[in-house]
Amino acid sequence: MNKTISDIAQMAGVAKSTVSRFLNGGSVSEDTRQKIERIIKQYNYVPNTFAQSLKAKKTSIIGTVVPRLDSYATSQTLIGIDEELRGLQYQMLIANTSQDMQREIDAIYDFARQKVSGIILLAAEITDAHLKAIEDIQLPVLLVGQQHELLHSLIHNDEQAGYLMGKYVVEQGHRDIVYMGVSEKDQAVGIHRKQGFKRAIDECSDCTVRYYETSFKMSEAVLTAAEILQEKRPSLIVAATDNIAMGVMKTASFQKVRIPQQMSVAGFGGYDITEMIHPTLTTVKYHYLQAGKLAASHISKLVKGESISQHTVMDVELIPRESVDKI
Repeated sequence: MNKTISDIAQMAGVAKSTVSRFLNGGSVSEDTRQKIERIIKQYNYVPNTFAQSLKAKKTSIIGTVVPRLDSYATSQTLIGIDEELRGLQYQMLIANTSQDMQREIDAIYDFARQKVSGIILLAAEITDAHLKAIEDIQLPVLLVGQQHELLHSLIHNDEQAGYLMGKYVVEQGHRDIVYMGVSEKDQAVGIHRKQGFKRAIDECSDCTVRYYETSFKMSEAVLTAAEILQEKRPSLIVAATDNIAMGVMKTASFQKVRIPQQMSVAGFGGYDITEMIHPTLTTVKYHYLQAGKLAASHISKLVKGESISQHTVMDVELIPRESVDKI
């Protein structure tokens, strides 16, 4: 049974007017605020009258929910969003969730209470709880980096990126390959990128590929790469991100494995640092800055009630460099 504002007040031990004042941004004591917030989050409470007031009192603020701030992809996307929103006379609020799914859900409700006009959501996975929160708040939401049939989304062409990389390394003569991926909970990187790579490999009759899973953290990629090299050194390691690829290169350096003479390495992302390191890293470039600008343009149109494509796909670009040798 849905809770009412009276229920919330009773559970918090405060007057109904106090809860109403909190919901409308008024001043309440810190202790009272914490009590009300805890109960509201526990029951995912968004009263209809509040949702209606959000529609009636739109602000010039766009909320952006991000999984982490220490990421090249995230930072570049945020820069693009901010630059475009400023030109459109909007401001951006950022909620960093540190890859905690519950914090993503909480951030959606928190932004609604702050009366933002719309939300840009960068999430690794969309669950039923995400969908319920988005339905509850009755605000325009744009999903960036992942795709869901019920949401407007803007994605990078991960399947094509994987295919381009697979096709390229096969053409360079590599047949003994390791692919270091991430959890399939991240559909874009964990599933679609790997699927594209597999599609290219399937077109090669004599390729052997071993698949491993690591995390997005370079420190964990270093450890995974060490395990791989201890088992058997391949001619090439393809890493699901440039960060993972640089972790592989660090391990190779520790073990005095020369790149690309003794082992080739490739990644995905096109981070600026990849053309500064030695050897320079072969990668598939993602246009994160442009994606951020387009995301800002799309959310502003949704806020104004204008129509946009349900799904927008950004192109990617293969960049061959020194880290992949031709056999």
